[in-house]
Formats: sequence, C-alpha cells, structure tokens
Amino acid sequence: MGTGRLTGRRDQEATVPEASTAGGSGGSGAPRSLAEALRARDDAALSALLHARPDLLGPVPGDVTQLATRAGTRASVVRALERLDRFTLQTAEALAVAPDPCPYPVLESLLTGEEGTTGEDNGARAALPRALGTLRDQALVWGDDDRLRLVRTARELLAPSAQRPSPTGLGPTVAEATSGMSPTRIQEIVAAAGLPATHDPVSAVSALTGLFTDPERMSALLDEAPAEAHQVLGRLVWGPPYGEVTPNPTAPVRWLRDRGLLLPATARTVVLPREVALHLRGGLAHRDTAPVAPPVTAHREHRPQLVDANAAGQALAALSTVEELVKSWEHAAPLVLRAGGLAVRDLKRAAATLDTSEPSAAFWIELAYAAGLLAGDGEADERYAPTPAFDDWCELPPAERWSALVTAWLPATRTSGLVGEQDAKGRTLSALGPDLDRSAAPEVRRRVLELLAALPEGGSPDTEAVLDRLAWERPVRGASDLRTRLARWALTEAEVLGVTGRGALSGPGRALLAHEDPAPLLAPLLPEPVDHVLLQADLTAVAPGPLRRPLGDTLAVLADVESKGGATVYRFTPGSVRRALDAGHAAADLHAFLKEHSRTPVPQPLAYLIDDVARRHGHLRVGAASSYVRCDDDAMLGEILADKRSAGLGLRRLAPTVLAAQTEPTSLLEGLRAMGYAPAAESLTGDVLVARADAHRAPARSAPVPVPDGPPVPDATLLAAAVRAIRAGDLAATAIRKEPAPSTGAPGELPRTSAAETLATVQAAALTGSAVWIGYVNADGAASQRVIAPVRVEGGFVTGYDHTADEVRTYALHRITGVAELAEDQV
Repeated sequence: MGTGRLTGRRDQEATVPEASTAGGSGGSGAPRSLAEALRARDDAALSALLHARPDLLGPVPGDVTQLATRAGTRASVVRALERLDRFTLQTAEALAVAPDPCPYPVLESLLTGEEGTTGEDNGARAALPRALGTLRDQALVWGDDDRLRLVRTARELLAPSAQRPSPTGLGPTVAEATSGMSPTRIQEIVAAAGLPATHDPVSAVSALTGLFTDPERMSALLDEAPAEAHQVLGRLVWGPPYGEVTPNPTAPVRWLRDRGLLLPATARTVVLPREVALHLRGGLAHRDTAPVAPPVTAHREHRPQLVDANAAGQALAALSTVEELVKSWEHAAPLVLRAGGLAVRDLKRAAATLDTSEPSAAFWIELAYAAGLLAGDGEADERYAPTPAFDDWCELPPAERWSALVTAWLPATRTSGLVGEQDAKGRTLSALGPDLDRSAAPEVRRRVLELLAALPEGGSPDTEAVLDRLAWERPVRGASDLRTRLARWALTEAEVLGVTGRGALSGPGRALLAHEDPAPLLAPLLPEPVDHVLLQADLTAVAPGPLRRPLGDTLAVLADVESKGGATVYRFTPGSVRRALDAGHAAADLHAFLKEHSRTPVPQPLAYLIDDVARRHGHLRVGAASSYVRCDDDAMLGEILADKRSAGLGLRRLAPTVLAAQTEPTSLLEGLRAMGYAPAAESLTGDVLVARADAHRAPARSAPVPVPDGPPVPDATLLAAAVRAIRAGDLAATAIRKEPAPSTGAPGELPRTSAAETLATVQAAALTGSAVWIGYVNADGAASQRVIAPVRVEGGFVTGYDHTADEVRTYALHRITGVAELAEDQV
C-alpha cells in the first residue's frame, strides 16, 4: 500500500459541523457529524462516554447536540488527550496528519509502515483496534472505518504548524507549504521536478503532491540527488522538519529546494513537506511506536512473612516519629507565616528533633496535618499546635493509629516533595503552606500500589520499570514529568510508612488498596507493648520494645532518647533528671518508679545522680519582684555575685539571703542553670512551683480536604439519570412538530405564539392527554426546548410530565416563548 492515499480533501467539518443535528445520514447510513454518531449509540455506550469524561456532565447536557458540542471544546479535549496511553495518543497523532476523513488501512499504514519496509511487526497492527476503540468511546474519533474523523479540536491540537511542531515530527503538506507561494515559483518547481507545466497553481500543487506520494517516481527522483542532499534530508526526516538556510545556500540544499523537496517556510528557513518525510520514513508517522505497555515484573522476590515483618517495623517507627513530632509542638508551637506555612528555621528544628533530613521532616509534618493531628490555633499570633484529635489518636491501639495515618496519606493531594521548590512567581513553597496540592497525587499513589499488587506476593519491582509504565500510561509532556516525580515520592513514602516492605506490597498495604481496614492485618505483626526497661550502669535504659503509655510518658520526661530502633535507648543526664523534678516528681518518686519498672537492679551511679540533682534542686529559689533569688546559704549568693557570667542578670544583694534581679523569673532561671546551678521557681507563698508548661492545643479542626483532579467520577445512578435526560432533551429537540401558522415565524425559526395561543394549546393538550413542544426561558435567562404532557393549567402556570427531565414539573406560562403540537407518531 503506497502513501499516495495520504492526500485528500480539506477538513469536511468546515461544511458539516460536528454538532450538527441534521436528520438522516445519507444512503450509506454513515454518520455525518459527531452528534449523529453519538445519537446512534445505545444507552450503555453513552454512559461509558460520560464515565470516561465526567467533565461533560457539568451541567448535564440538554440533548445530544449539546453533548457533542461540549465534547469538542478545547478544555475537554485537552483533558481527554491527557488521559490516553502512549499508543492511543500516537493513534490520534497519526489521524491528525492523515487525510480527513481517513480510511482504516491508511491509518494502519501510518502506525505500521508500508508493507515490507519496517521489518517485523511490533504489535501495532494488533493493538490498533483497541486504541481506535478507546478514541471512539471517548468521542475523540467518529465515523465508520472507511471515513475515520478526528474531532476538529483534537486535530488542531495535534496537527503540525509553524508555531507548534507535531509530536510526530512531520511538517505541513505540500499544499499547506505552498499556499503563499507565487504561481511562477510553483511552476519553476514543477519543471525542475521533471513534471509537465500546468495552467494553474492548484493543478501544479496537485501534480507535485502526486509525485511525492508515488513511491516509484519518488525513488527515481531521489536516486538523482547528490549524496550530501540525502544527508540534509536525513537530518530533517524525523523532525523537527524546519532548517535554517543562508541567502546563498549550498548546492545540495539548492538542488532540494529547486525540486520542492524542501519548501520555503520563512525568508531564512525551509521545511520538509509531509509527503516527502513519509516516503523517507517508509510511511511511518512515528519513529518508535509503543503498542504494548512496558511490563512491570518482580525484580526481587522475598518471603511474604519477611516483607510483612519489615513493613511492621517501619509502621512502628512511623508511629513513634509522628508522636514525637506532634508532642514537640505542645510547648514550643511554631508560628504560622503571614503567607501561611512553616518557617524554614522551624522546619530545620523539626528535622533536628526527629534526627532526619528536612524533606523527610516535611513529609511527617504534612502527614500529621493530613491526619488532622496538627492545625493552626486561630489566635492573633497564630501557631501550629496539636489538635484534640491527637489526644484521641494517642489512646488508640498502635494498629489503629497506623491505619488512621495511611488512610489519610493515600487520598491526600498535598505533596511534601515540593517543599523548598519555587512556584510560578518565584516564591519558595513551605511546609504546611499553600500551593502544595497536586490533584494527580492520589491517582498516582494508588496506581503505583496497584502495580505492586499485581506482582506475586513478596515481589518488588525495579523502580525504573514502574516509572516507564506510568510514563506509557500518561505520556503527555508536563503531566508525565510530574507523574514521574509523584511516583518516586509515593514509593519512598510507602516504604517509610510500612505500606511496603523491602519494596514489596505488604499484607496491610493490600488491604489498604482494597478499601479495607488494614489494622486487623497489622496488629498481629506488631510487638506487644512492654511495661519494663533494662537499666544499665552507664546511665542508660534499654526499652526492649514499645513501651506502654504511662511508662513511656514518664520515661520521656526523666531521660533523653539516645537511639531508636528495635530497642530504644534512653540516657539519664543531670538536665533530664532536673526536668523530672521541675515537673513535680520527688526524688523518692523517681527511685520508686525506676525500681518498679526495671528488670535489672537500679545502678548505683543512677541513684547517686538522682540524689545529687535532687539535693541541689530548689536550693536557690526564684520568684517575682521583677525577680529575686533566695538562698539560705549566703556564701553561695556571694559566689553568684562574684561570677562574671551573672553580670547580664542585673543582680544586687537585698539581704544576706536574697538577691534582686532585673530580668524576668524565666530568664533568671535559665541564666542560673546555664551557670551550673539548679534553681527552682517558687510561688508567692514560698512553695516550689511545678515548672511544667501546659500542653498547647489548637481548636478542633477537620483535616484538609483533598483537591479533586477534575469532576468526580459519576456513579451508576447519576449516569442513568443523565442519559435519560439527554435522550429526553434530544427527543424534544428533534421531535417532528406540526407546521406552525405562517404568522408564527419565518421558516427555520422556533415557533413563537401569543399568550392566548399558548394558553389555548396547553389547555387543549391537558384535556386530550397529548404532549406538546414548548420553548422555555428560565429565571436565569437560559433558553431550552422541552416536550411536556400538561395535566393541569391554572393560576398562570402549567403542570405536566416533562419528558426531558423525566419528572413532573411546573412552568410559568409567561416564560413559554412558543408552543406547538407534535406530529402523530411523536410522544
């Protein structure tokens, strides 16, 4: 099959609109417009179209004509093209450079090449019916196989132009490239190509096109070309088809230009005509076609039990990290930036608290926010703080706490991986700030997990194979790049959360993907909380597992976490012991607590540490004067006054046992502690104050709502109702009405009747039980046409069954623009 078929008539949609409502389809029975093609579909096919392109439902089209018009709008077509896989999109791109209409064999040759020129078939021929079926189902292509037509908007988006190169790398046709050329110059090209002269430019262009689409004559012409000319063609053949030339081009370029194998595009550029490129390509529209999705196979295989165990460990670490992060904001709540979000210094502080990187800290912060555990407190100087939901979350069993986190993560549109990058205006994106939502994130996350779920249990894929598959499924440039980044982040986040283990989907992860509660599957995998620690002589305590809440909370005050993992190591220091004393614990209470919860004897160095800090704790008393220091040991006060480090505190002696200070009590406490003392705050009555700050809480706030990626996918009920409404509206628009009187309007216009005629007609219809056609303008000024069966006419209103809405409605008579009786065989 030659490429001579690739020239044809200009776009017939200029004379036959896509949304035409012309009745009948000619003797051949083929649809003459997109509207006719949609009207010929059954209800199931219309429902499938609306399901695939839910943007067509906003609002529900009044009839098939409106549906066809909306399906051809630029925004809707762009969205539909973005959701095509690579080969289906390549099929649409091939149709955009094919004649319109295009026979199926011509389309097939554009994707598989001329017979005998492209070697072994890569599966494109077998995959083409599926791809073409998808385009038809989504109303991007209509017509029979003999007359395939790409909707006009899609053709405009995908066809080549000087401003926007085609994805195929092809240039304009000979007719398009010579549209502004002088007739004399066209005749010169025809003569140089060895063709006879013609009487007009149109026939000359047709003769030149015939030469370029005739394989035998084209091969003979190229055999005469200099070797350098073939090199020039080789650089342009796969695109871009434009090349720069000098005012005095080289001999090979002149040879090609003189024969029309290169045509002028501008004063300094030439273009390779589409017909010439297709001949050189062997009829292929694309250099590489991808009819088959890249496979995602198990790169490594692990025992499912090992995967689940690894995932459970990651889940436990995730719970500990989130709890530690949120608790760290109880007493040191970071400020909300004026533009919203978290300051860089606060992000760095959170990363240091969690002993992780800033991107990782941003992820945990966003996760806690998505789960509703963090929010702004709404105060004048707004700060981020835990919500009451955090307290409820802490009381849940570990498996249920993890379930709450991952069920918030999977549908979240906020994307922590963008933190630190700049938006379109050059502003840095901050954690918890605006502009972090990416509506594609949930779909990519779920798709990544689906690819993992398709592997055998315990199988983990190669990351690049997953990314290649996603790029094939959504190949549109820009959208594909974002999806690749989202997929990388999804794989990383799934691993640190415990949704996957060693790169394979875990059992709880499969339950999450199946919309089931993963907690019952995770619970048996988690270690039981323990109520004891192992004290060691080096002032450390080892927790052999997750600690029960009272024990863990108290130990977190008494000691500092030194390392995490399967067993958490706590270290006792003078500062941590003083922190426990400040919180109201007495030395005897601490000794009893350690003795009760340690499986080993309390080491002597730890007992000495507690007693030593307790002996010095509260020896100095700080109160409010501005502030003062009180101590029974006047020698110690003299020592403090003599210390140069106390100069900034503004101390002076009021009495042998009292020093006055010019700083606030809190600053005085911190200053004395920095000097190595262990002061305690005291009340107005002289009692020691418990220095534990109240945990700050934000008001109850709901978790952020994910930003939808376009309209929601309609359910079966909505689809069925929409199809009924479209069918009824189409019936109203196409119903055959009795001829109106000559005075009611000119031919082709909607009938307009007087108020008296309208009233008389609907009253007669109510008496006889027949249906009528009405034109109606609602309160918003929107005009529509409907078929109704009046049942009652009174008080200036007509009530009847509306076939368009499939329900009984009431209409104001003064808003009915015209009324007409239906023909005998109509509703």
